Amino acid sequence: MTVAMERTPGDGTGRESAAVAHGDNVVSMRDQGANEVSERLLASAARLSRNALTEIDWSEPMDPTKYGCSPEWSSLYGTAYWSELTEEQRISVTRHEFASIMNIGIWFEMILQEMVIRDQYLGAYHDPEFQFALTEVADECRHSIMFAKASQKMVGTSYKPTKAVGRLGKLFKRTAKNEVAYAGILVAEEVLDVFQRGCMRDDRVLPFIRTVNEIHVLEESRHMKFAREEVRESMEGVGWARRQFSALYVALGAYFIVTSLVQKKAFADAGLDADRAVAEMNTNSHFQSMIRSSCAHLMEFLDEVGLLTRPAMHYYRKANML
Repeated sequence: MTVAMERTPGDGTGRESAAVAHGDNVVSMRDQGANEVSERLLASAARLSRNALTEIDWSEPMDPTKYGCSPEWSSLYGTAYWSELTEEQRISVTRHEFASIMNIGIWFEMILQEMVIRDQYLGAYHDPEFQFALTEVADECRHSIMFAKASQKMVGTSYKPTKAVGRLGKLFKRTAKNEVAYAGILVAEEVLDVFQRGCMRDDRVLPFIRTVNEIHVLEESRHMKFAREEVRESMEGVGWARRQFSALYVALGAYFIVTSLVQKKAFADAGLDADRAVAEMNTNSHFQSMIRSSCAHLMEFLDEVGLLTRPAMHYYRKANML
């Protein structure tokens, strides 16, 4: 999901300073480039978009032997607790874990949908960038419905972030813009993207969940490509103070997103000792390694654009992303 952020003269994004230094032609060239990217992404969306509401048979019974995600992606895989679980319990916990992850995905996608609608309220309606932004809103609405139906079918339980994290999400959607918003998008989508790529072709996973993963991976690839370009553009000419602030803000957002993915209630609903499960998840070196591997490209990108500062790295390490 990407957000077309409003950029006004004097907000320090780098675009305006470039225009002052080199003339309006610089701005027009960049706008032309953004529209060209948007046109390509619009064409891709027209060719490749999929609809889970019609593609998936939501009435088909679930195979009781199939997992909700690949066992290796369970937050308990490799722990002493995991070795004590029966096969039925392992299947149940992966289903509840992935339902939690999908529901947290809904929470963040709703933040992004609200941001893009607000920022495009009086947009340039004929521009490809505006139209692609609304295409992304449509994509994310469908993804949220898809995640909601999938979690309902798989476990019948809805998960949400804690009240404190929910309040922080409201603050983020009101204040994040430019590189903070786009990098925040990448944090949420990159982690989920690698997770889903690892599960979408695993025959041990429920077939309809594999299809959910395939659809999301396909469509989010467009969103992430656009977001990376927007981060690069927003970071042009950015000074030291703003870079430090943006890097830390993104890292804090990343910390709360990643540490919220598997809710404690998911373990309780799976019939486990939730306190023990959370304790073992938090010290599970295997799960920590899987998270780090899923964030490797993200960390490289943030370093490339100057958003991997020392204070930011502290929070990425706390979330086992680095």
